[in-house]
Amino acid sequence: MVDLAPIPTLTIGDRVFNSRLITGTGGAPNLAVLEHALVASGTELTTVAMRRISPASGTGVLDLLRRLEIAVLPNTAGCHTTAEAVLTAQLGREACETNLVKLEVVADDRTLLPDPLELVDAAAALVADGFQVMAYTNDDPVLALRLEDAGVVAVMPLGSPIGTGLGISNPHNIEMIVSRAQIPVVLDAGIGTASDAVLAMELGCDAVLLASAVTRADDPVAMATAMKYAVAGGYLAAHAGRIPKRFWAQASSPVRD
Repeated sequence: MVDLAPIPTLTIGDRVFNSRLITGTGGAPNLAVLEHALVASGTELTTVAMRRISPASGTGVLDLLRRLEIAVLPNTAGCHTTAEAVLTAQLGREACETNLVKLEVVADDRTLLPDPLELVDAAAALVADGFQVMAYTNDDPVLALRLEDAGVVAVMPLGSPIGTGLGISNPHNIEMIVSRAQIPVVLDAGIGTASDAVLAMELGCDAVLLASAVTRADDPVAMATAMKYAVAGGYLAAHAGRIPKRFWAQASSPVRD
């Protein structure tokens, strides 16, 4: 079993978390499966898409998170404009009693890729309204800096488009974002399996957010457990100092004279 004790806490805005794995609720077949997966993941922060929760089950999701003492992260998923995102965030603040919000403003429903112009505008508007904004963004180092300048508390570059499970398409861009960020970097979207989460952490990300990889796995509880240890293992490896890559072989034990 992995000892999680050596891993420092994660601070986002004025919140502190012991877990560096953030989860979503979308895609779970039912609340019972979702509950077991959340517990197995060890997450302390979970997104809820305010525009996509069902009136029939939405309250159940919020009640479940409160019962498990998992902080709710309202999400503006499904918004295409600044006005929609601001209104959705305000509704989420009222319903969930938190000023922490995951900001999503997508350009279209086929790619679900962020709209950079609307995203920066929405981030600035929400920060001015007192929100602590975690911004879902492209893997664009320049855009990540623009969002940081706008006052967001975390940038969340995608590994690949939402729900594709393609992993991290451009690791070098993620490294560039990490190298210049003065706020937490959370790898968001595209995670398909545990090795993707390990890579995100080894690239220097502070945390990983995922949903479909767990909720749509054949065994959500097993995958949630794998993700918990993958994030922990990736963090430890990133800070353990890996050996340099060499062109030629090098014996692990030197030859004695």
